[in-house]
Amino acid sequence: MAEPLISLRDLSVFYGARPALLDVSGAFYRGSLTAVAGPNGSGKSTLLKVLAGIIEPARGTVAFDGGVRPRMAYLPQSSTMRRDFPISVEDVVLTGFYPDIGEGRAMTAARRATAGDALRQVGLDGYARRPIEALSGGEFQRTLFARVIVQDAPVILLDEPFSAVDAETTARLIRLLLRWHEEGRTVVCVLHDLLLIHKYFPDSMVLQGRCLGSGHTHALFEQKLLSFDLDMAELFSSRDLSSVHHKDSHDD
Repeated sequence: MAEPLISLRDLSVFYGARPALLDVSGAFYRGSLTAVAGPNGSGKSTLLKVLAGIIEPARGTVAFDGGVRPRMAYLPQSSTMRRDFPISVEDVVLTGFYPDIGEGRAMTAARRATAGDALRQVGLDGYARRPIEALSGGEFQRTLFARVIVQDAPVILLDEPFSAVDAETTARLIRLLLRWHEEGRTVVCVLHDLLLIHKYFPDSMVLQGRCLGSGHTHALFEQKLLSFDLDMAELFSSRDLSSVHHKDSHDD
């Protein structure tokens, strides 16, 4: 079997004394399409931030094949982002180039054309000059997707990417994820929608602070770690971490 592109070993993250992730181990393979599932507060968004390098774990390691972190594009939850800045849709998409060229560099016509093409791919042709504060929730989410497109990264991290979008837009964005998968990119996607997970995601990781299971999605449904019969919160209610206390970071 090929070596994992990203390996997690005994990963723990705390917010104050509260554990968000505790001793999480797992792997993401190159070219995989993985859903990260679990109830609210189970550490899914925290895991993506660790993968993206935004949060440093208190304990444990994140290792990369070859010892080098690959380029990553990260789409955060749109509900956590401010939209009262006086910038346009195109401005937001163009920020996807900043990791490569720096924040103060002028944008070339070629990069603006790439941004325009990304907007067409998400169904926002003609929206480039529109201020982001005038967008609906779904339009803003598609704008963030366009920013991911221009980054052209081999690893893509998506946090609840289909929130605030309608069924037609979800279908459009799912096609984009499947195309990335066909291109051999590694996609890790936080999701609540079990129907989408079951239909489109070959692999899954199930979190409730700890990793309850990972691997082939259909196998996790067979094991009832993912289930249509139970609400996600009910499924994991007996496995919470309320009794776990923050250990010193030097503990084994």
